[in-house]
Amino acid sequence: MTGTLITVAPTGAEVDKASVPALPVTLDELVAAAKECESVGASVVHVHIRDDHARPTLDLARLRDTVAALRESTSLIVQLSTGGAVTDPEDARLAVLEAAPEMASCTMGTVNFGEDVFLNRWEFIVELHTRMQERGVVPEYEIFDLGQLSTLERLLDRHGLPAGGHVHVDLVMGVPGGMPGTAEALVACTTAMRNLPAGTTFSATGIGRATLPVLLASLAAGGHLRVGMEDTVTYAKGQPVESNAQLVARAAAIARLAQRPPLTPTEARALLGVPARP
Repeated sequence: MTGTLITVAPTGAEVDKASVPALPVTLDELVAAAKECESVGASVVHVHIRDDHARPTLDLARLRDTVAALRESTSLIVQLSTGGAVTDPEDARLAVLEAAPEMASCTMGTVNFGEDVFLNRWEFIVELHTRMQERGVVPEYEIFDLGQLSTLERLLDRHGLPAGGHVHVDLVMGVPGGMPGTAEALVACTTAMRNLPAGTTFSATGIGRATLPVLLASLAAGGHLRVGMEDTVTYAKGQPVESNAQLVARAAAIARLAQRPPLTPTEARALLGVPARP
């Protein structure tokens, strides 16, 4: 790898706006954050949306408006979350694809999520994967634990390559109930990925205090990065994050130090198999 794909996850479904005023929850706030993040090195935006009361929602009209606004205002690849909040039903999660994102997440298994359970049945995974193939939506396969890489291998063997033909996974590390945010866990995952199709790439996400260890380990292992206020709201001990752009700028600076500068959105499209915009 000669460059680094940087994905920003600016909002998520877990962080409370009242506790973190800098969290972008309105459409205007989200678009402004995305533009700032693109200017400092992001090439993909991973999107959750909120309602008028800053609560997580999968409202389809809002999702469509969000995709349209981000496409109009930025060159970023727009990746919608099909995970939503852990309480969202399967039919609402599948309907996310009707908002016509360029990419969407596709989680490879059930995982304990703090005090909750993030449920992803095999039949649901298959349905999500095949609908994305039919619609030309490029997946990012979300991996919360090592065994989910075996699930991905089985999915691809039985149901074929994703839209775009390129396999890209995101290792979500440090969720209470999932794999730890350590270099050792990341190395175990990269070893398991040898069974996936040639050319498979990965990003890694460190939750909370795992942010920097995972970032550094991913770069050292030839991987890519996801940062953002969905995953951490602390920049350093005792120092709250000021903005998503602050996290992207730090990731971009470290990537350049590793002589793997951030990919542009155009370069990211070529890597991931996402079509160029008209």
